Amino acid sequence: MSVLFYIFSAVMLVFGLMVVLNRNPVSSALSLVVSFLGLAALFITLNAYFIGVIQVLVYTGAVMVLFIFIIMLLDIKKEQRRDLNYVAMGGGIIVVLALISQLAILLGDFVPGNQQLATLPEGSAVHQDVKLVGEAVFTDFNFHLQLLGILLLVATVGVVVLSRRQGRADRSQQ
Repeated sequence: MSVLFYIFSAVMLVFGLMVVLNRNPVSSALSLVVSFLGLAALFITLNAYFIGVIQVLVYTGAVMVLFIFIIMLLDIKKEQRRDLNYVAMGGGIIVVLALISQLAILLGDFVPGNQQLATLPEGSAVHQDVKLVGEAVFTDFNFHLQLLGILLLVATVGVVVLSRRQGRADRSQQ
């Protein structure tokens, strides 16, 4: 179990770094997808199946596909190299060092527990949470769900319209 934790954590960290270090926005977005999948795998290893499935469906499946679609529609080019901002880099290093010191202080006082987690019998009521959330979403919050779908559709159509206008303006200047 602990080996899987380290593997999935390493996947998340490596691909999280790739999100920041890649100059190509599509490669960064795809790296974020893999990082989200690693997070979902961590949730599943913690027996949080619902959160893991929602992580894959909502973030990896819907939001990141929308991001990649919009990035490709806007035809964002590779970022140009710029001069380093040493003040910003120094501030970032100070923030990272402060985070590491806070983590060291926190983990220095950490005492691991001695009790085992209780295992639930098969078919227990805990697995009903997915059913209850589904019923709540499609009954109590049905209007909100449809409104969100319309909002995402309008945003996607707006991006298509803006990218077409920009494409026509670029062609007319040539």
